[in-house]
Amino acid sequence: MDVRDLHPWPATPGEAAAVQDELRPLLDLDAPGPARPRTVAGLDVSYAGDGGGTGSRLAAAVVVLDGTSLEVVEESVAVGTAAFPYVPGLFAFRELPALVEALRGLKTVPDLLVCDGYGLAHPHRFGLACHVGVLTGLPAIGVAKTGFVGAYDPPGPRRGDTTPLVDGGEVVGRVLRTQDGVKPVFVSVGHRTDLDTACRNVLALTPDYRLPETTRRADRLSRSAL
Repeated sequence: MDVRDLHPWPATPGEAAAVQDELRPLLDLDAPGPARPRTVAGLDVSYAGDGGGTGSRLAAAVVVLDGTSLEVVEESVAVGTAAFPYVPGLFAFRELPALVEALRGLKTVPDLLVCDGYGLAHPHRFGLACHVGVLTGLPAIGVAKTGFVGAYDPPGPRRGDTTPLVDGGEVVGRVLRTQDGVKPVFVSVGHRTDLDTACRNVLALTPDYRLPETTRRADRLSRSAL
C-alpha cells in the first residue's frame, strides 16, 4: 500500500516537534469514519530488551483483519532499530520508520488503522494515530492501555460504559470499558473518523478480551519476529 513521504526522519527533538507542527493542519477531524469497516489493520511495535535507548532492536507489525469475522487477511512485519531517542510526546518517531516499512509491505489497503497508542490524546495533539493517518490518508484511531494526558472519571463497570478524557478543557478522547469489570482502554481519534465511530469500532474489535483483536494479533506477530 502507498505511504506518502511527507518529511525526512528527524534527528533531534526540535526537528521532530517541527514535523508535528507541519503535519497537524493536515488532520481531518470532521469525517464520520467507517461505520462498518470491511478490513481493519492493527499496528504494534515490540522491542528487544528494555527498548529504552537508541539502537534498540525492534519489530513493527501490521495485521489486517476481516472487519466482520476478525480472521486474519494479511500480515506484514519489519525489523529494525530505534534511531530516535525516547522523548515523551515524540515517541512515535522511534516506531514510525519500521511501521511505514511494514505498511508498505501490505497488498491490502485497510478501511481503518488501529494503533497501539494515542491520537489527539497527546500533549501536542498529534500522537502516533494522527501521524500514521496523515501519512497513509486512511482513517486511524489510537487505543492505549493507559492514559497519557488528561483527566477522567472512571467509567461504569459494564462493557460499553464510557467517560470523556479531558485535557486543557478539551475532550481529547474517551475512556472505554471493553469488558465487564476489566480496566478500561483509552480511545482517541487520529484521522478521518469521529470519536463515537471510533468507540463503536473498538467494541466490535473486543468481543472477548480487553484489547482489540487487531492489537493482540499485531503484538503477537511483532514479538515472534524478534
